Order: sequence, then structure tokens, then C-alpha cells
Amino acid sequence: MDTRALSVFLSVADTLNFSRSGELLHMSVSAVSRTIRRLEDELGQPLLERDNRRVRLTGAGREFREYARRSIADWQRLQRKLGSGGQLAGEVSLYCSVTATYSVLAPILEAFRSAHPAVEIMMHTGDQADGISRVLAGQDDVAVSGRPVQLPQRLDFLPLLESPLQLWAPAAECAVRQSVDAGDTASPGFDWGSIPFIVPERGITKEILDTWLRDRGIRPRVYAQVAGHEAIIAMVSLGLGIGIAPELVVEASGLARRVSRLALPEGLPPLAVGLCSLKQRLLSPLVKSLWDVAGQTYGVQV
Repeated sequence: MDTRALSVFLSVADTLNFSRSGELLHMSVSAVSRTIRRLEDELGQPLLERDNRRVRLTGAGREFREYARRSIADWQRLQRKLGSGGQLAGEVSLYCSVTATYSVLAPILEAFRSAHPAVEIMMHTGDQADGISRVLAGQDDVAVSGRPVQLPQRLDFLPLLESPLQLWAPAAECAVRQSVDAGDTASPGFDWGSIPFIVPERGITKEILDTWLRDRGIRPRVYAQVAGHEAIIAMVSLGLGIGIAPELVVEASGLARRVSRLALPEGLPPLAVGLCSLKQRLLSPLVKSLWDVAGQTYGVQV
């Protein structure tokens, strides 16, 4: 059976959303739908129940999901075994944001290439908020991600560093800057409702920000929801609102002088940044070797 089709099915089984899987896989919704139908035709029974409101796995779909996971893992093991030639060789798929490629990954990849020159890293970049879903769907072996509040049981997470999460405001004189300077943002009574927020569309920092706002009874005036910390900082620097982002993103953005951090009555928790992978995938010598090199590079006990 086509392993690509199995990967498409695993993505839909994880997201339960054809449009979302299409975005993650860079496929049209119709192509995703055709792939699922083809699998259902081969099996002779439906894998998914679809209606206008939701998508659900059938009993056969849940059983087939386990088969698909095993089949992809077995295929990857066979590829490595036949192509090893006595040394560690093969391919590891890695997902990260553009910022993470040089802020987090650069020293890891340098050490890994030196230790395992026959292993090829296939890197995919995009919004860091997609990393965990891509790993869960079997699209990538490893992703650089923040640690979620609730880590899925199937995942393992290797913390590499922490970056403070901050709320950022434009540094230049503008309407947003004037609203920020009109009061004391460190005071519990500051009127946050008068300031436009630029917030993440999804992901870990969205969850953290939503919790922080809810705990303080703040109902933000959302100016825009955007994908990626880099886009948030760019929009803040243009004077469009305030936004949340880790310090490491601001430092790497080239916009550090155009934004300023806001003093808060109670700070946001730091963002733990590291590698995530399916526990099952860590049984692969290729994936485990990258995991171990990352831990050694950052001095983390693996």
C-alpha cells in the first residue's frame, strides 16, 4: 500500500479536518478526499464518517490508523536497514520555524553532520504552531516546538532552552504607543481593553496568552490573528497593536529596536523550546541519534 496515502490518512485522522490536513500536506482538499476514498475502496468499508459539521473515525478507521502507523514505521526501518552499508545512513524529516533554524538548530545540525555524515536531514519550515500536529500526523519525524501545557501521551519532548514570553508594543510614537503610555501596564487596574491585540491564530503561545487574559478578566480587543511569532512582531513594529512573542524571536527578527517589552503585574511563564517526536519514532536509530546529539549540544540529560 502507498505509504504516502497512509500519511495522508494519518493526518486526517489526527486533525479530523480535510482543509487543515490539506494545508499541512500542501495538497488541495479534493486531493486529500480522493486519497481517503481510494483507501476506503481498497478496504471495502468507510474509514471516516463525514457530515456538514464534523469528521469522525469509524471503528475500521481507528483500527486502520494503528496499521498505518506500524506500516510507515516498518517501511522506514527497512529502508534504513537496506541502505545502511555498515554506518548510520538514511533520512530524518525535521520541521521548524525559520527563526528556529538559526536560533535553535544551527549548533545541533553542525554537530550532527560531523557525527553522522551519511544521514540526510530533510527540513521543512513554517509556523511553529504546526510542529506538534505534523509530528502526530507522521509527516515529520521531529519538530522544534514550544512545550504544550498538556503533552500528548504519544509524544516525547526534549527541552533545550527557555525563552521569556513577553507582551511587546511599538517603540515609535503612534496611537498604540500613546495608549500604552497613558497608564501603568504593571498596575492591576490598567485598561487593557483600550489597546488592540495582535494574537496567534493557534498554538502554544495562544493557549498561554488566552489563559493569562482569562485569569485576569481581560477581554482583549483583537486587531488581527496571524500565523507565526515573526508576523506578530512585524505588525507590532508597524504600530498596529501589541502582541506576544518569545524574546528569542525578537532578538532574531532584526526588529528589536522597533518594539519594546511591556511591564506586567504578573509575568507570562517562559516558553520551553525543544524537540518533540513520537515515542515510537524514537525507536529508530536515525531519529534517536538526532535526539541524542541535540541533548549533548545543549547539555541536556536525554
